[in-house]
Amino acid sequence: MSLATLVLLPVLVVLVGVLLSESDDRADGREPDQVPCSEALGFGGAALPDGARPVGACTHQAFLDTHYGAAFRMPRTGVREWLAHTYPEAPAPDGMYCPDGADLCLDLSYGQGLPDGVEAHVVQVRVVHEDAGTALVRFASFTL
Repeated sequence: MSLATLVLLPVLVVLVGVLLSESDDRADGREPDQVPCSEALGFGGAALPDGARPVGACTHQAFLDTHYGAAFRMPRTGVREWLAHTYPEAPAPDGMYCPDGADLCLDLSYGQGLPDGVEAHVVQVRVVHEDAGTALVRFASFTL
């Protein structure tokens, strides 16, 4: 047997064992739980802005880390003010390099705009301008 075979064989055995022992869904196969939007936003240090209407259910999922999600519509003119009030130390939201076709995005972590005392390690906000007066805001906060 060659030296390469002796080195690679144990690695392959471990890899196959891991792949066969894990389910397809890393979150223990469970669907996210529905939670009050105040809980989902609060985990990331935010609150539902004035004039906002939730879109669907706010969610919570936990396995090795914790993830909260929320989506809501709000007046388009209030988005930047809500973000500045919620995260005063954060950089201005970006509109040039947003993923997923968002018009504005904001990614925060400790040391980059996330206030002290917030339970989440990361907050991501994606804003889509649906029309001249309405914005769809997708909010995610999670631990690493």
